[in-house]
Amino acid sequence: MLTFIYKFIYFKIMKWKLVGEFPKDLKKYVVIAVPHTSWHDFYIGLLIRRIANTKINFLGKKEIFIFPFGYYFRAVGGHALDRTPGQNKVEAIAKLFEKNDELRLTLAPEGTRNKVTEWKTGFYHIAKAANVPIVMVTFDFGKKQNKISEPFYPTDNQEADFAFMYQFFKGVKGKIPEKSFNV
Repeated sequence: MLTFIYKFIYFKIMKWKLVGEFPKDLKKYVVIAVPHTSWHDFYIGLLIRRIANTKINFLGKKEIFIFPFGYYFRAVGGHALDRTPGQNKVEAIAKLFEKNDELRLTLAPEGTRNKVTEWKTGFYHIAKAANVPIVMVTFDFGKKQNKISEPFYPTDNQEADFAFMYQFFKGVKGKIPEKSFNV
């Protein structure tokens, strides 16, 4: 019943499209969502993972996991991230994949909702360290659609890998278009 409500909201009320699907045979991968320009991305992400019937977790700064919101964020798959300097966050997050039999972890490569000219590389190094693929998801408010890629396995050529991933998001407009990532 809940899935019906999510579909009704996403497809009928919001009039969005979902193109592609999350890999059913993979239990572990990094999901990157681009562009991340607004808080609206959060509830759209919740809608599409329910519609796709795929459990997907996310990281959030530990400050948002305080009472009473922390209970909600954990219930919907959130993991608190301590962003204190001097820690090896890539290694710590990669270990989450070791500890869990199933983990699909969403990250925003921009690292902020503000305009950036290049992505942070943490998601890439996490995928490599955990030996998991990357699944790309657009948050295209211009076309009102989320497009899901096939799994992409990072190589040893970061420059070529980023060029490939950038192309997937070419022309995608976020909720706040001027903050969208442009290739």
